[in-house]
Amino acid sequence: MSKALGLLSGGLDSSLAALCLKRQEVEVTCIAFVTPFFGSRKAEKMAQQLGIPLIVKDISLVHLAMLKAPRYGYGKNMNPCIDCHAMMFRLAGEIMVEQGFDFLFSGEVLGQRPMSQNANALRSVADYSGHPERILRPMSAKLLPITPMEEQGLVDRERLLDIQGRSRRPQEALAKEWDLVDYPSSGGGCLLTEIHFSDRLRDLFQHQPDCMLPDVELLKIGRQFRLSERAKLTLGRHQQDNDAIRTTIGDGHILLRTPGLAGPLGVISGQPDATDFHMAGRIIASYSKGKDQLSVEVIADTADGERHDRVVPMPREESQKLAI
Repeated sequence: MSKALGLLSGGLDSSLAALCLKRQEVEVTCIAFVTPFFGSRKAEKMAQQLGIPLIVKDISLVHLAMLKAPRYGYGKNMNPCIDCHAMMFRLAGEIMVEQGFDFLFSGEVLGQRPMSQNANALRSVADYSGHPERILRPMSAKLLPITPMEEQGLVDRERLLDIQGRSRRPQEALAKEWDLVDYPSSGGGCLLTEIHFSDRLRDLFQHQPDCMLPDVELLKIGRQFRLSERAKLTLGRHQQDNDAIRTTIGDGHILLRTPGLAGPLGVISGQPDATDFHMAGRIIASYSKGKDQLSVEVIADTADGERHDRVVPMPREESQKLAI
């Protein structure tokens, strides 16, 4: 019996790819990667449904390094799909070698995404992964060149699939035939494909090219304001955001609050100067219960201790001009 290690997102395509091989009596194990932009929850649920062992691996640091300078560039937003898929195959390939799997597979479908899943892109992913001869794409295998795995009899090419294009109807029909009834709808799952988040990330890379994981995590929280070329303010919208800010901030982040007044927490990132502190204070004051007061006290927790400022709350229409 051959052994295969597959990339599993938990979506319909990767689930069907795993099931296609499992129905051939291939011993299937899957792997799900975790970064700040996508997680493993769907994959864990699907692996349990399929009865397939799942490896979960956090690749946040290496993924962020790639994301700052992808070899093949970005898609419509900040999604470097070719580089990302190649990285996943490369990292999965290391596990394949270590644990004795025969080959790798994924749920990629020829032509489903015009830029990242055309024939040239699939070849680029395979070549860049470092394991071009050990990657199988069961969903479209009959439309692609025969692989060594098929030649060696590790899989039966006749029982692989010939799906292509953007329509999900063939996959949905196959899911019904194979009794796969509980799967997520198409789309979503990766923040890098979302325009609003991509705008925030692009701004971060432009102004803080040395940003680290906590800086990226802050992009998911509340409101964001560009104070200057040097500094940015993140502002909570509600208590859940405030709690998230406290658990997310790292070294170099400066926490702001309005003592004695209910309101959001704020975080200054970057290299703020006195002007940035003052502007951030005015913004956080305008979102506090003291927004209608003549002045509000703001405390910033800096590396040198507390910094106290008294500021005039900024009019909302003025602060909105700084929003990212």
